[in-house]
Amino acid sequence: MSDSTAEGGKKNATTFKSLGVIEQLCQACEQLKYKFPTEIQAEAIPWALQGRDIIGLAQTGSGKTAAFALPILQALWEAPQGLFSCILAPTRELAYQISESFESLGSIIGVRCAVIIGGMDMMSQAIALSKKPHIIIATPGRLHDHLENTKGFNLRNLKYLVMDEADKLLDMDFGPVIDKILKVIPKERHTYLFSATMTTKVAKLQRASLNNPVKIEVSSKTCNDTQRLALLLRNLGFPAIPLHGQLSQSKRLGSLNKFKAGNRNILVATDVASRGLDIPLVDVVINYDIPSNSKDYIHRVGRTARAGRSGKSITLVTQYDVEFYQRIEQVIGKQMELFPIGSKDDVLLLQERVSEAQRIATLEMKEEQQQKKGSKRIRSEGNDDYKDSEDRDLVISSKL
Repeated sequence: MSDSTAEGGKKNATTFKSLGVIEQLCQACEQLKYKFPTEIQAEAIPWALQGRDIIGLAQTGSGKTAAFALPILQALWEAPQGLFSCILAPTRELAYQISESFESLGSIIGVRCAVIIGGMDMMSQAIALSKKPHIIIATPGRLHDHLENTKGFNLRNLKYLVMDEADKLLDMDFGPVIDKILKVIPKERHTYLFSATMTTKVAKLQRASLNNPVKIEVSSKTCNDTQRLALLLRNLGFPAIPLHGQLSQSKRLGSLNKFKAGNRNILVATDVASRGLDIPLVDVVINYDIPSNSKDYIHRVGRTARAGRSGKSITLVTQYDVEFYQRIEQVIGKQMELFPIGSKDDVLLLQERVSEAQRIATLEMKEEQQQKKGSKRIRSEGNDDYKDSEDRDLVISSKL
């Protein structure tokens, strides 16, 4: 099975209408204040509207839900039927989030959704499925339970399958259940697979479930966030330095050596730094994004307390991270302590200063990106085959 790589050709599209989205859905985007398509939307939507399977490498927050929701809703508008599409998500929180997006974008065409997740009453879910909603958003385990046990329910006429955050789905050991689901749905269907990273497991799932997919990669967000956070800290007076996969090898080594030598005492890094690096003196590791894989967490916090020394790890947790947080606690065999911070008023005192530092960091990032674009144009004029493939391969999904 071969991949067609989507490069260029679609990037001049600046509105949802010019991407081929119908007027009714353009109005929904306007009501939701989606002024212009994000990069993943601009790349994915035209291919999806052409009927192609898609593998998209994109981070949370890149706008990928609308990238698959809009083509599905447009196809539903053209040929309405119940049980039209199924979206598999790794967590309950994400399932509800996806459902809200579908309902908001599809309200103008009367879309009906059902969220099918574990921890909820099976009977009420069975009743919801019997009403044949257009869109099912489900965690794989509970969906498989209904396919096995709910009388009269099947997905034999399913037109679209989406596997969102596939790397997390597979890290949570949903692989065998997904295989069972794939066996009872039509082979003649459209399939979209979205993942933050292209792991070996994701590649295998792609080969098993997608037909001649277009590959779309918009995975620089993690590296951009790392760069921006380092600039933010510098603007606040902290000597921070970034380390990520879009830096050249010499710059990566330079960042690492400055940190090890003590010239910079904060290293802001992707998971490039979580394994294989000998950094003997690290006092604190802060997980800015919680890793979805418990082993990644262990490797990250292993950067501190080396050779019997003491150290501390701090993890920032949102409501969407609870399941991953609890799984990490199960693996390490203990509950993490709540880290004490000052009062809310103490935090608010810093808000104005941090907001200004954030604004300056964003401007600096834009200037850097403009310089890079100019550099790439110069290089491409001299060599049409130029691609920075090493950096694309090393983009990692989670920040340290």
